[in-house]
Amino acid sequence: MPDLQQLEYKLAELADPAIAVHSTRFFKTGPGEYGEGDQFLGIRVPVLRKLVRQFRDLAMEDVLELLHSAFHEKRLLAALMLVDRFQRGSEADQQAIYDFYLDHIPASINNWDIIDTTCPHIMGAWLYKRNRLILHTLAASNNLWQRRASMMACFYFIRHNDFADGLRIAEILLWDKEDLIHKASGWMLREIGKREREVEERFLEKHCRTMPRTMLRYAIERFEQEKRKYYMEAATQKRKKLWPP
Repeated sequence: MPDLQQLEYKLAELADPAIAVHSTRFFKTGPGEYGEGDQFLGIRVPVLRKLVRQFRDLAMEDVLELLHSAFHEKRLLAALMLVDRFQRGSEADQQAIYDFYLDHIPASINNWDIIDTTCPHIMGAWLYKRNRLILHTLAASNNLWQRRASMMACFYFIRHNDFADGLRIAEILLWDKEDLIHKASGWMLREIGKREREVEERFLEKHCRTMPRTMLRYAIERFEQEKRKYYMEAATQKRKKLWPP
């Protein structure tokens, strides 16, 4: 049975200082930035996914230790291991993993890539046929990562052509001040539009004149040029009326 020491040796072998330096800049780790103080080994996600398969029998207490690491890739690896266990587990196992995952946002599951890569597959999958009120509670949180998780969990529903909660949470987040939330909401609206264009456009007709511009740009990214122009101009005209020069 693999142990944590073996995994730590493997991670040390795979670490790349050049990638780590790039990641430090990419994930905004400077003072006052969203990833302030985060540390990196310099290991790409595909490599981490291979480690999930190699160490899938790692003891749960070791997964927890990884999740508490100061190193970003170790936390991401632990979250990916939780996804793997969730997908292979019984209903009781899945509930325990869901509860465990939720309890660790934002202390350890605390960056957009960790949430985006794992939240739909744990929170979304668990809540798909259950009460989803927790997502609306998270959407109203003061914490950036809890709000991001509330939106990204809906990706699982959207993939199953279930759009209602994604649309409601996008409405809750319309006035959010964080660019990372604007991007997530716009992305999920775009995913809805890929499946049901009319559903997305009804949302945009209602909100495009007041929604954050980043959210709007992400939402209409795959529209034809004329349709993109229509929404951007509508948004600009409304803003000029609200805030004249």
